Amino acid sequence: MTNRRTFLASLGAAILSGRLLEGRALAQSRAAAKRLIVFFSPNGSVLRHWRPTGGETNFSFEAGTILEPLAPIKDKLVVVDGLDFFNAANHEGGMGAMLTGGGGAGSASGGASVDQYVASQLAAGTRFPSLELGVHTSAWGGGVQTRMSYQSAGQFVAPDDEPARVARRLFGNAGAPVDALYLKRKSVLDLVRAELGDLKQQLGNDERVKLEAHLDALRQSERGLMTGGNADTCAGPPAFTLDAQANDNFPAVGRAQTDLMVAALACDQTRVASIQYSHTVSPTVFSWLGISEGHHALSHMDDGNAAGVMQFVLAERWFAEQFRYLVERLDALPEPGGTGSLLDHSLVVWAKEMGDSRLHECRSVPFVLAGGAGGALRTGRYLRYPGQAHNRLLVSVCQLMGLNNPTFGDPAGGTGTLEGLIG
Repeated sequence: MTNRRTFLASLGAAILSGRLLEGRALAQSRAAAKRLIVFFSPNGSVLRHWRPTGGETNFSFEAGTILEPLAPIKDKLVVVDGLDFFNAANHEGGMGAMLTGGGGAGSASGGASVDQYVASQLAAGTRFPSLELGVHTSAWGGGVQTRMSYQSAGQFVAPDDEPARVARRLFGNAGAPVDALYLKRKSVLDLVRAELGDLKQQLGNDERVKLEAHLDALRQSERGLMTGGNADTCAGPPAFTLDAQANDNFPAVGRAQTDLMVAALACDQTRVASIQYSHTVSPTVFSWLGISEGHHALSHMDDGNAAGVMQFVLAERWFAEQFRYLVERLDALPEPGGTGSLLDHSLVVWAKEMGDSRLHECRSVPFVLAGGAGGALRTGRYLRYPGQAHNRLLVSVCQLMGLNNPTFGDPAGGTGTLEGLIG
């Protein structure tokens, strides 16, 4: 009893001093996404085969182009064109800057990638602050070429590219009976929540908002004690038995990882997740499409080799199909305890590390966003930002997640959000 009272007294003092979950309370003061999902595919693009045609709201994906497979979900998307990576070039530079904005240890984001920064700021109380999944990301080890997520400057977060291991981590106890330990933990949370409810009556309006945020975090923690809130979606996908590192299993691994990620999000095991398809300079051979050369080699085919360019476009269209599958899966699942779908309350970012990879440039790097971000993102648009630094896109991602930081990464890359993107 004494320990519990001590805990509550300390908690009350933290609330009254304004230190408790201040960032999260700010996040809840306006429309924002509940989840951030990053989808990565490597080796840049051929922009004339990627770009939509038309204007902001009357754009279209021409037949045979890279983004044509996204036509059925066009109204769920914002296509972002023309962004440059500030002070970054080539494969390694692009991979390192793509999600970090080139921030160092002294920057406001501390060199973290945007997914890890958002996860650290959300304090969602889920089992996993973030979930990093890969497809053929381990063969070359850990380095600038192979990693996109950074906890801090130079400290990357390795994606797990073994679906069987991911499944055990997420759903190893799915279907097991509720045990005494869970009941004991739940009873403690119930007790703390009840006493915090009494404390709420003694607080002013501002402190009450912060306490409500903490009570919500407790509710999330309680759900995290189980495999999730919906038995149908939280059992986990079927067991994966194929060799996850075999080239020809690349599509099966990607599909399994996507299903695992969506299940984890639907169960509220995490609210920040990423799926990384290989890495820059990826050697993957798209044999299932009848292609015999590696993806990286194809990405450097010049316009004089029309057949080679078309093979690269075919491979890029396949990535577009995987992105569409992810978006459609999120859109098919209802928002737990709310209205609309998971997609309506999520922000999905398709990121690449270069623009025209044949030039080794990080200019006009293509991005595609999806999801309603809780009402903060107006979709069905094609937006052009020629020559603007993509740091402002990263700021926009943070603010779509309810955060208030005015810069991200290297502050010399620009301040504020991309004009017209949010709202």
